[in-house]
Amino acid sequence: MSINKKIVADLVRNKVEFVTTVPCKQLAGVIDEIENSEDIFHIPSSKEDEGMGLCAGAYMGGKRPAIIMQNTAIGVTINTLATLIQYYNIPLPMLISYRGEIGEPVACQVEMAVHTKALLAQMSIPTYHFHDQEDANELDDILKYCFMAKKPVAILTDASFWQGY
Repeated sequence: MSINKKIVADLVRNKVEFVTTVPCKQLAGVIDEIENSEDIFHIPSSKEDEGMGLCAGAYMGGKRPAIIMQNTAIGVTINTLATLIQYYNIPLPMLISYRGEIGEPVACQVEMAVHTKALLAQMSIPTYHFHDQEDANELDDILKYCFMAKKPVAILTDASFWQGY
């Protein structure tokens, strides 16, 4: 099974029925799998904080949500994470392409990578960093934890996880 299919299968196994995505070259394969899933309602977002608002609405409407996004937008989501997602105890798995690490070909991506983990830690958001595709074997348990604890979790997936750019 491809890594993209495995990620979607874990989402479906954990009853994630609503996913919003913000375009990213690294995440294109998993986004395609979500778009083709009959078990997941997919709404693309133009901005990550907008997507979090959609996820909050889906959760309040009885659906388990997830967002798929780049780490470069963590900064603009801080207020939404604090005053909406965390305040209302909304479990939100965030599958995040961790741009700006070793092997990054786009210089402007590097600066946010320097701050990503610190910002997530400052917000007390449990963060998991997938370097190898075998790390995705933890995704099922991470999703279970997210929904049990009613907390957002960040799953950072770097270039080595996606096997290059």
